[in-house]
Amino acid sequence: QVQLVESGGGLVQAGGSLRLSCAASGSLVRINVMGWYRQAPGKEREMVALISSGGSENYADSVKGRFTISRDSAKSTVYLQMSSLKPEDTAVYYCEADTRSTLGAPVPFRYWGQGTQVLVSA
Repeated sequence: QVQLVESGGGLVQAGGSLRLSCAASGSLVRINVMGWYRQAPGKEREMVALISSGGSENYADSVKGRFTISRDSAKSTVYLQMSSLKPEDTAVYYCEADTRSTLGAPVPFRYWGQGTQVLVSA
């Protein structure tokens, strides 16, 4: 089992910044990809950013140039630095960890955190 604990959400004005953290624990030997998804009210959960154990990254078009994902393997922690936040970034952000072989591969198994709320005011 893998446990994921997010932190760092909150309320911020448009144009501001937030940094999300996700600490992973448990049986991590098969985990290759970690990342962030988000779900806004009335919408489906969507990928925000992913990072592999080798350092490859993938971003949703809507956040490219504004968000940066990073990973501290020694601490089993993944971060999401969010800048130039917009009201449309408001959502619950979920940390995810999975066993896919590469960023473009199917996901055999994944784990989710409990989510952290990000609210961006206009």
